[in-house]
Amino acid sequence: MQNDIHDSTIKRVNKRLIPFLMLLYLIAYIDRSNISVAALQMNADLALTAEMYGIAAGIFYIAYILFEVPSNVILTRVGAKLWIARIMVTWGMIAAGMSLVQTPTQLYIMRFLLGVAEAGFTPGIIYYLSCWYPRNNRAHAMSMFYIGAALASVIGLPISGTILNMHGFFDIAGWRWLFLLEGIPAVILGVVVWFYLDDSPAQARWLSVQERDWLQRKLSSEAGADNHHHQWHQALTSKKVWLLSAIWLLQAFGTIGITLFLPLIVKGVVTEQSNLIVSLLSAVPFLFACLFMWLNGRHSDRSGERRLHLAIPLMLAGGLLLVAVYTQYLLLAYLLLVVTVGLNWAITPIFWAATTESLTGVAGAAAIALINAVANVAGLVFPPLMGRLKDLTGNYDVSLVIVAFALVSGGGLALYVLSISPTRNSRVAGKEESLR
Repeated sequence: MQNDIHDSTIKRVNKRLIPFLMLLYLIAYIDRSNISVAALQMNADLALTAEMYGIAAGIFYIAYILFEVPSNVILTRVGAKLWIARIMVTWGMIAAGMSLVQTPTQLYIMRFLLGVAEAGFTPGIIYYLSCWYPRNNRAHAMSMFYIGAALASVIGLPISGTILNMHGFFDIAGWRWLFLLEGIPAVILGVVVWFYLDDSPAQARWLSVQERDWLQRKLSSEAGADNHHHQWHQALTSKKVWLLSAIWLLQAFGTIGITLFLPLIVKGVVTEQSNLIVSLLSAVPFLFACLFMWLNGRHSDRSGERRLHLAIPLMLAGGLLLVAVYTQYLLLAYLLLVVTVGLNWAITPIFWAATTESLTGVAGAAAIALINAVANVAGLVFPPLMGRLKDLTGNYDVSLVIVAFALVSGGGLALYVLSISPTRNSRVAGKEESLR
């Protein structure tokens, strides 16, 4: 009977939440990263050097870092659907408004404002999922959500490349069409959020009474009543939170650094190809990211193991990237880059499943936001550095070596952190240790 109610409830929650949240993240990631495709035209129009482009790409993360923790704390106060709707409407308006910039300074300002508007979206959704899924279903749910981000590149890069080819339509540059047309869906979906999402399982009228009661009891028993009495600022003094932040920061060198520069890196390999072909080639690695996240998350949930599912893919990604940098065969380098991106993304659902298993309530929401904010330091610092190194050396090799060492270090740190503070799912362990 318990298995039947578990299966039916999770199936309903999956059907209701996952496709919609994937769509939201797909739109969010497109609006955040489409500057990488716009750069193929925009850099020349605005007279941007590689370093200046890096500043524009990275300045987004200043605002993201500053406002993530307050945003997630507000979300726990006012409810998820109101706050996520607000985030989406404001970021959509600003994303579309980037089509009007005329100078590098204006671009910097708009990217900063985009970070202000979007801050808290990703950690907010991660916290939201932890309020709906028991531990032994959480990595799979996280993997499906993050597939939305990978699909943003699989789908978004070719779409962005196609929009870029609208260059000259009504005498408007293609990159301006890109920002305008890809900003509008966020505004529309922000309105839909208000009517579609429920703040908690208690409000889910699309679940039966038995399913709703079972899910609330299950989540309450796993969280432990005392966890909800922690204050949000206690996350700032938790050693565990800072160690987890360091792991997420190191992996972010790959997800942020490679993603924002991937079309430019690929363009350097296939110099004779059109921007559309470059966009298509840049999308392929994210197909592997979708596959690897799904497989890794599913296997981790079934086995109840988190530590190796997190550390091994991260270290393999770093090692393969080093080989890609130093190989003389361009096809092999590209294939290794494809697998590197897939492996780097594969650890995402495992990391957040392991993290949310012991971080709950307002303090948990603040901790999730803090971890994500620390990781975004990579987005602030690394894109300008990549641009600077490209200007100095003529290629991205040095930058990619830095990424490789960061990924290997992150995998090693994960082995250490999860061995001294294990976060196993409920099929392996019972009640987990609360936030210290």
